[in-house]
Amino acid sequence: MFPLLEGLRIVDLTAVVLGPYATQILGDLGAEVIKVEPPDGDSMRTIAPVAEPGLSGIYVNINRNKHSIVLDLKAAGGKAALAKLVATADAFVHNMRQDAIDKLGFGYDAVAALNPRICYCAGVGFGSAGPYAGLPAYDDVIQAASGFAGLFGLRDGTPVYAPSIIADKVTGLHLAYATLAALLYRERTGKTPGYVEVPMLEAMAAFNLSEHLADASFSETGEVGYARMLAADRKPYATKDGWIGVLPYSEAKWRAALAEIGRSDVADRPWFPDPTERSKRVGELYAVLAEALPTRTTAEWRATFLRLDIPHGEVCTPNGLLSDPHLTAVGAFTPNFSGPTPVKRSLRMAASFAGVPRAKDRPPPRLGADTEAVLARAGCTADEIRAALAHRK
Repeated sequence: MFPLLEGLRIVDLTAVVLGPYATQILGDLGAEVIKVEPPDGDSMRTIAPVAEPGLSGIYVNINRNKHSIVLDLKAAGGKAALAKLVATADAFVHNMRQDAIDKLGFGYDAVAALNPRICYCAGVGFGSAGPYAGLPAYDDVIQAASGFAGLFGLRDGTPVYAPSIIADKVTGLHLAYATLAALLYRERTGKTPGYVEVPMLEAMAAFNLSEHLADASFSETGEVGYARMLAADRKPYATKDGWIGVLPYSEAKWRAALAEIGRSDVADRPWFPDPTERSKRVGELYAVLAEALPTRTTAEWRATFLRLDIPHGEVCTPNGLLSDPHLTAVGAFTPNFSGPTPVKRSLRMAASFAGVPRAKDRPPPRLGADTEAVLARAGCTADEIRAALAHRK
């Protein structure tokens, strides 16, 4: 944890992956993140594998550096406690559907009335200005609807989902920076930016099309698709004993690679020196590489590409990352918690700040572990805390 956002209080009504991924970033940067959970807890707490009740593998990796409080927001005591907490907060972050948050009484207008200075930031499935507003959305749905699954179809003929909760995490990154930007705007101007909305569909469509909008950027009838990304032979290449990823990219690097594999004739073709023409035919270049790489071992190719200064990397399995020498050296999986936890490996924040000391992380919280302490700090009386905890009976 870095103390960059120390003193900022975030009321976090997020659940599943999108919202918790975003608010963990804020917690990693030093904000006080108060995760408000229903009596049954965030549903991700129970997704196998589970080390102990309420602490699953996925939950602990997106919920460190947070406090957990349990409030029944369908009950008067829970609503009153949250209202008091909201009055003390700098930001309110949620990823509920609009009708759900409105029914609980904590839509934008209600929260702004409780605290006019609060930055209200919502991660939603579809933007409120469009015809899909309010529809349910999960990662698989957005991978399909945003064109992400369809990118695989453009290349291979069949759309597929990536084996990662990528739409939630991409949108979570957007939600984190949107919250930070809203807070910075308030600090600089003294004004709150109003309702901040981060829709999954729009975030993923922009993510997918940054390179693929291509010719459609210039013509209403232009084709979508970046040829290099869609080339059939753009893939990890088989070596004599494994797999490797390699990308010569520039003309000089391609010439070096082609000379190494005895195919300098390709570099002599009239289209090769022209970067635009070369990009159109990059599939041919990839095919030439794919044919040559099985002649040597992965280690031999790594030594060769290192000598030629050609970007490359041995294909590593996800399990292999746990013993990768670089990730081990930088402590990518080394826990840095301030208290006891069953977590043996933890995914550290990738960013670092040379002039800022890294403090210990708060362990992923047990369900409701901080309820009474947090409510007391927010100014709740003993009677108000008892009313908020009525669900325990």
